Amino acid sequence: MASSQPTILIVDDTPENLSILGELLQRTYRVRAANSGRRAIQIAQGHPTPDLILLDVMMPEMDGFTVLRHLRENPATRDIPVIFVTAMDGTQDEEHGLDCGAVDYITKPIRPAIVLARVRTQLELKRARDILHDQNNYLEAEVARRMEENQLIQQISIHALARLAETRDPETGNHLHRTQEYVRTLATALRHHPRFAAHLDERTIDALAKSAPLHDIGKVGIPDNILLKPGPLTPDEWTIMKTHAELGSRAIAQAEADAERPVAFLDIAKEIAHHHHEKWDGSGYPEGLAGDAIPVSARLMALADVFDALICKRVYKEAFPIETARQIIVDGSGKHFDPDVVAAFLDQFEAFVRIAQAYTD
Repeated sequence: MASSQPTILIVDDTPENLSILGELLQRTYRVRAANSGRRAIQIAQGHPTPDLILLDVMMPEMDGFTVLRHLRENPATRDIPVIFVTAMDGTQDEEHGLDCGAVDYITKPIRPAIVLARVRTQLELKRARDILHDQNNYLEAEVARRMEENQLIQQISIHALARLAETRDPETGNHLHRTQEYVRTLATALRHHPRFAAHLDERTIDALAKSAPLHDIGKVGIPDNILLKPGPLTPDEWTIMKTHAELGSRAIAQAEADAERPVAFLDIAKEIAHHHHEKWDGSGYPEGLAGDAIPVSARLMALADVFDALICKRVYKEAFPIETARQIIVDGSGKHFDPDVVAAFLDQFEAFVRIAQAYTD
């Protein structure tokens, strides 16, 4: 069983001094001794790690200041408190020792009561620091755990809401997962592009991916006879179908208004829901935005959504072969889609295929 006594390392090149300090301290503490700086560093890096080091300054080959510098440079030993023990009694020497990182300074010849008092004080301080460090580590771990838990709850809530829309349109299957990963792939590919770098930092890309499943949440407001119609929609039915974009953005805006503070991914989710049917040439809906007036998030979602719709069977169509879907996206460059987003799609096409296969219906 390991000793519960604090371990003190005493370092001095003079055997008599080691003997005096050893006899004084070993009644209360576990004592280790070193007669050179190099040996002191070896012991300090071993096990058990000393709780305190009493270090002579004037030693041959490697003096105490050099030993302390080596200890401070090593993460394993940098936090061990060091008390200098020396015959030097000049104020400048003491200041230099403290500036180097020593916690205290004891002059020779040693006075037992002073040595014991200062050793006890430094060990108590170290124990308090260790307790605080352990508490901080616990708190950091607890904060990380709760953040992870909150993010999981958030993710589950998003998918629950999105699947509410899916229940109205059951053939979409893994559409949510696929489009989420398509958007993440496009955003990551465009992260350093001059036109997109200002919009796509790591946090925004994460928010984009979280938001993507909510793009069609407004479909809960579309009647079944229109949403599930197997044939072409009439002009009036199409007018109603197009309202799902605004219905979705309004629902998210209301959730945003109910929140106690701004939630970044809800703002992006609102953009995506409202504008993912806009087209680069201005022929989309609901506002007929064109070019860079369309939010970046919606431009990415537009391509992801269309590509997935093309390769999947719907009540109104059969699935297209993946290469046919690829060509349709290419043909839509500069018309339906931002040309740079299409270029990223082509560059990441193999990743799109892998995502489609991983989340196949």
